[in-house]
Amino acid sequence: MTDPTNTVWRKSSLSGSGNNCVEVAHVANQYFVRDSKDPNGATLVFSLGDWTTFLGCVKTGDFDTRP
Repeated sequence: MTDPTNTVWRKSSLSGSGNNCVEVAHVANQYFVRDSKDPNGATLVFSLGDWTTFLGCVKTGDFDTRP
């Protein structure tokens, strides 16, 4: 696994000035996701294929839990 410690983390420009969002980093065919409020906390790691699947599910609303 690649170490994302010294990489550039990106946050959505739509997140505004709040700190309630996630940050994403892309390093060597891996995607890292962390909580912007806790950059030293847990980090999720996705392979390229898993990241593509995850984004597809987000775009189609598969994770929408609103009634």
